[in-house]
Amino acid sequence: MEYLNSIANVKNGLIVSCQFDEADPFNSPEYISIFALSAQLGGASGIRTEGKDNIMATKGRVQIPVIGLIQSAYDDGSVLITPDFKDVKDIIEAGADILALDVTERVRPNGLTGFEFLKRVRTDHPGTLLLADVSTFEEGVQAAELGADLVSTTLSGYTPATLAKAREGVDFDLIERLSESLVVPVIAEGRILLPAEASHALELGAYSVVVGAAITRPTVITQMFVHEIQTRTKTNEKEN
Repeated sequence: MEYLNSIANVKNGLIVSCQFDEADPFNSPEYISIFALSAQLGGASGIRTEGKDNIMATKGRVQIPVIGLIQSAYDDGSVLITPDFKDVKDIIEAGADILALDVTERVRPNGLTGFEFLKRVRTDHPGTLLLADVSTFEEGVQAAELGADLVSTTLSGYTPATLAKAREGVDFDLIERLSESLVVPVIAEGRILLPAEASHALELGAYSVVVGAAITRPTVITQMFVHEIQTRTKTNEKEN
């Protein structure tokens, strides 16, 4: 029952991603878990966080499902979610309710594609809820066929083949296509900055929505405001 509740509890809800860059002053298990608690108090239905210590600290503070991952990078610098089997073990031991994996066609440093890695993890951990982070429709379909319990649009715009998507904002087309085609829940994630965008993703069929920077990244939020102010100031100066 607990296995199913972790999915049911996030339906039509907001999952808040509490992750920070290494140089960010909030990048510590204590602060991350406090952000997670604040999100829960605000009505979030789930938390997404990175790193064994951060997952453990967050699990100690909140009573909502926690999606756990370990973030790394490919040789080209692009993001890699949960790179190897040791990371899978660490995330499970930390108590994550759902395990997030990079399930793209790219070859990991361990020599396996995302699909091959998912198959191995599914076999080795049949009782673990697996969330497949994908970048394309085809990857999402294959991930579901290989046993992913949930599929997320997390990596659209963050792989070499989908970089152009990053300039287009939220990938609503991918969210809609996957939601219409898959039986497993589809999680909308990636560049969702406004409540209206989150609501629209649900209207398109998403099971739930992940929002990160717009809620938990004060530095990024500040930069957004500063950029808008500076742009407006320069425009006014030119007009005058």
